[in-house]
Amino acid sequence: MSRIGAISLLVRDYDAAIDFYVGKLGFDLSEDTDMGGGKRWVCVTPKGGQTSLLLARATNEAQAAQVGNQAGGRVWLFLETDDLLRDHAEWLAAGVHFRENPRHEPYGKVVVFEDLYGNAWDLIEPATGA
Repeated sequence: MSRIGAISLLVRDYDAAIDFYVGKLGFDLSEDTDMGGGKRWVCVTPKGGQTSLLLARATNEAQAAQVGNQAGGRVWLFLETDDLLRDHAEWLAAGVHFRENPRHEPYGKVVVFEDLYGNAWDLIEPATGA
């Protein structure tokens, strides 16, 4: 059996990223280990999820230039929820930026939001029976 355990996400600052993912989106802080020299092993995981985001602080100009451009401007990650309207309302109140209003598609309800650096995500409530 194989699975993706973590996906690396370039960030400018560990603590600002933790504040966003844990404080605003409600993810769990799965790990925060000091690796020495200012480097940390920081993982955040959606509640009930198996795959974590490994928050990787940019350490050079080339990496810093890619923060917020993880997928070249396209939607990068697809986060599933059991209640899109609940999460949309909570996240709006927390200051999360949405690019649009929730909409219905054949596969379910969806809305595009941005993380703290501008990476686009789809929040999806899959259609029942899909």
